[in-house]
Amino acid sequence: MTEDTPKGDRIAKVLARAGVASRREAERMIAAGRVAVNGETIASPALNVTASHRITVDGQPVAAAERPRMWLYHKPLGLVTTNADEKGRKTVFDALPPEMPRVMSVGRLDINSEGLLLLTNDGELKRRLELPSTGWLRKYRVRVKGAPKEDDLAPLRRGLSIGAERFQPMEITLDRQQGANAWLTIGIREGKNREIRRAMGEIGLEVNRLIRVSYGPFRLNQMKPGTVEEIKPRVLRDQLGLEAATEGHAEPKPRPKRPGLRKAPAKGKASARPSRRPPPPRKG
Repeated sequence: MTEDTPKGDRIAKVLARAGVASRREAERMIAAGRVAVNGETIASPALNVTASHRITVDGQPVAAAERPRMWLYHKPLGLVTTNADEKGRKTVFDALPPEMPRVMSVGRLDINSEGLLLLTNDGELKRRLELPSTGWLRKYRVRVKGAPKEDDLAPLRRGLSIGAERFQPMEITLDRQQGANAWLTIGIREGKNREIRRAMGEIGLEVNRLIRVSYGPFRLNQMKPGTVEEIKPRVLRDQLGLEAATEGHAEPKPRPKRPGLRKAPAKGKASARPSRRPPPPRKG
C-alpha cells in the first residue's frame, strides 16, 4: 500500500517560481532557518505547499508568482554578476534601472567580461536555461594577444581537458588580425566558470577582451552598454514554449487600416486611371 503524494509543489520550487531565489539558493535559505510556513520555521526543503499556505522569508510574506518575464541586458565591464559582493564591488543588480522588478541572472559574466546577460523574474526558468541539457549555443567575440594560426586552435575544436575538468569542443572562427591582437568568434554550449579564458590560456593565448553577443536565440545586436530590453511575451512563448508568459498580458493589436485612402502613384510612372482628355478630332 502506498501513501498519496502530498498536494502542491516543493517549497524550494515555489520560492524559485515567485522570484525569491533560484531553487538551489532557496534550499540554502531553508537550511539557514530563513523560511517559515504558516508561522513555523522549516529546516528541510522536503515539504510540499499550496496556495493556502502562508510562506515568509526573513519574516516577509512571499507574493504570488507573476507571469515569467525575461530581459536582455548589455553588461558593461567592471560589474560582478552576484547579488552581493564580499569585496564591496558594484554588481549588475546595483546598476539596473530602479523600476526593474527583482530579477536573477541566467548564468554569469565575470567582472572583466561584457555583453549579453539574460535576466528573469522566474527561478525555474533560470534553472531550465542554465542546465547543460538545454544545449543553447552561446557566442562570444574574443580578442587575444598574439597571432594564432588555425592549427593552434585545433585542440579547442576537438575539446580538451584541464586537470580533471573536460571542456566540450568549441566552435571557433579566426576573424582577423589587428596589430598585435587577433579577433575570434567562439561558440560554447556549457558555459563553465571562465571557460574561454582558461581554454585559451591552455594553448598559450591571453584573452584581453571578451564580449558575449548571443545566448541561444537571443542576441545583443546594437544594444548599448548598461541598457535593458524586455523580451516580448510572444517571443518567450515561441522560443521557449512558455504559454504562461502571455497569461494576463494583452498583445498589441495591429493598427486598423483607414478606409478610402489610395496610394499615390510613384513619380515617373503613368497613373492606372484613364485619362479624361477628349480624343483628338478625326481628319476629313
